[in-house]
Amino acid sequence: MNHTPRKRFGQNFLHDQNVIQKIVSAIRLRKEDLLIEIGPGEGALTCQLLPQLSAMHAIELDRDLIPQLQQRCSSIGNLTLHNADVLKFDFSAIDEPDRPLRVVGNLPYNISTPLIFHLLQHQTRIQDMHFLLQKEVVDRLAAAPNSRTYGRLSVMIQRYCRVEPLFTIGPGAFNPPPKVNSSVVRLTPWKIAPVAIEDESHFSQLVAAAFSQRRKTVRNSLKGWVTPEQFEAAGVDPGCRAETVALEGFAALSNQSRPQ
Repeated sequence: MNHTPRKRFGQNFLHDQNVIQKIVSAIRLRKEDLLIEIGPGEGALTCQLLPQLSAMHAIELDRDLIPQLQQRCSSIGNLTLHNADVLKFDFSAIDEPDRPLRVVGNLPYNISTPLIFHLLQHQTRIQDMHFLLQKEVVDRLAAAPNSRTYGRLSVMIQRYCRVEPLFTIGPGAFNPPPKVNSSVVRLTPWKIAPVAIEDESHFSQLVAAAFSQRRKTVRNSLKGWVTPEQFEAAGVDPGCRAETVALEGFAALSNQSRPQ
């Protein structure tokens, strides 16, 4: 049963068995794990994961793939398929509160960032996430201050998760091959947050404002947000650029300048 990958769904199906086995090994599954796969596609990864589990869930938007997935997987394990838009999927509906969620997926490049933020709304229920993403996105997720790739995404994701880039994959592992390299990344929500944030909404807006004009100093990009006295109290040099400010510095600026 052949399926033509659809550009509007961002479908690039993984087919390289060596890469698939490398991903499976990196996840380190246990039989009792509660695993959710996002975008199983034709089931190449699903068919390697499913026999190692008592049961698993998969979320697939393309309804034409559902019969193919059901047929391929029916004899090898217990798979619950959800034909849904993952950006609108309520992960709390998988009602097993005593079992943490483990999430895996070859994510369409066009939804990868909003999807990660959507999942982090459920971070208290998630043990870890293993994603196949555009390498450029993984580089940004993992970037440290004073690097070209460090930005708003780096700060916001590292506030919630430990980021571990695992390995890079070339275009030939996919059908159709994308025009860029991909990487596998492990995201593990912090059990104890690395910084204390007193107003999450204010923190998010302040970080966005700081990086909105990267070439400006934070004195200028955060004008109206942070006073000279608050910069001093936070221990952040107002003459530096946002790309040099670590997560701890943004947390201090946010806490000092939060609305009373």
